Amino acid sequence: MVKRRRGTGGALGRNNEPALLILTSLASGEKHGYALLRDIEGFAGIVLGPGALYGAIARLEERGLIEPVPSEDRRQPYRITDFGRTALADAVNEMRSLANEGAVRLGLRPPARAHPSLPIGLGGLG
Repeated sequence: MVKRRRGTGGALGRNNEPALLILTSLASGEKHGYALLRDIEGFAGIVLGPGALYGAIARLEERGLIEPVPSEDRRQPYRITDFGRTALADAVNEMRSLANEGAVRLGLRPPARAHPSLPIGLGGLG
C-alpha cells in the first residue's frame, strides 16, 4: 500500500513508484527497511506499506539495481549498485525533461533556448 501524505500528486495516477523512491533513498547511502520507510516519508511525503516496500526491494534486487549489505544486525541494509545509479539517473533525466516540457506548455516558464554548443534537445535540461 502506498499513501501520499501531502499534495495532490494522486490526481493523475501513480507518480510514487516504490522502486523509484527506494533508489532515490539509497542514493544517499545504505539503509534497512525501516530507515527506507522513514526517509521516503520525509523527502516525498509518501507512506509505503511493508508489502509495497519489501516487494519492490525484492524486484530491485532481482534486477541488480540494489544489493544487500553484510550485517551482523537482524536488520538487512541495502545499497544501490552502479547499475541502479545509472537507472536512477536515467529516470531523473526523463522526469526532468517531462517536467520542463510540461512547465513550458502550461506557461509556467518560457521555452529554453538551445545553447549553441549543445546538441538539439539538450537545451532544456538545466
